[in-house]
Amino acid sequence: MKRDVDLRALRVFAAIVRNGTVTAAGREFGLTQPATSRLLAQLERDIGFELFHRDRGRLVPTPDAMLLFEEVELALGGVDHVQDLAADIAKFRVGRLRLVAPPSFSEGVLPEIVAAFLVRFPDVHLSIDARSVETAKTMIATRAVDAGFVKLPIDRPDLAGETVVTSGSVCVLRGDHPLARESALDPARLRAEPLILLGLGRSSRTQVESAFTDAGIIPRVRIDTHTIGSACALAARGVGIALVNALLARPYLRDGLVARPFLPDLRHDYAFVTAAVPGPTRLAREFLVETKAWFARVQPG
Repeated sequence: MKRDVDLRALRVFAAIVRNGTVTAAGREFGLTQPATSRLLAQLERDIGFELFHRDRGRLVPTPDAMLLFEEVELALGGVDHVQDLAADIAKFRVGRLRLVAPPSFSEGVLPEIVAAFLVRFPDVHLSIDARSVETAKTMIATRAVDAGFVKLPIDRPDLAGETVVTSGSVCVLRGDHPLARESALDPARLRAEPLILLGLGRSSRTQVESAFTDAGIIPRVRIDTHTIGSACALAARGVGIALVNALLARPYLRDGLVARPFLPDLRHDYAFVTAAVPGPTRLAREFLVETKAWFARVQPG
């Protein structure tokens, strides 16, 4: 590398990866297309390798660019955190709270908690990022965000968490399905049914597979997906029965869908997590208070 890279050039690079074009990236920062192109060209000269292939007007990131992008996003998050903190100290503003959570948690649970929190703190600016579990842990540990919701176990000494909710698992299916008449479902009743399962390769999926193995049954998995919203949408179309987190499935129980408890009882535990050092910010602590109060009212199964 010839010299220190320019921070604005790094922001432009990240924006181009997200948007796919120089024009769209420049629009984020109020830059013209030529000015944005110059910043990208300067960055490529500074680091000594190309970041994009040109393909019919779009910029396609190289493998090297994608390797760099993840670290740049985390680093820029840290820089933004410092800038926000300095502004809050200088102007005595209430501040900004940055959160990260799994996609289904962000869609199904956070909106109601956030709405209640903003009644108490109407001037707070919230940023909510939806990421995978491991990426969320890294963002919290590096303080790219202030706090987040992570499925247990955490298994990292640089993180501190407090369990806020535990819920069981349910089978989501159409109300006109014959099994909708059952009070609960287990591997034996699901023996011949096409299933929609989440989290291939993750610990929650292993729990599901173990339940079927213990019952001596091979599950008939028709679809693997990664969000509860998509699993429930597929179940609503009658392509299978979705086996999902009971709490996070609640917002999707529409379009004729019903939920029946799955046995054996597979639990899903989530914690509110912050960096172990220096610990939660004042706003993060207040958000935890609101979170615990909301879950106490909801009383998930």
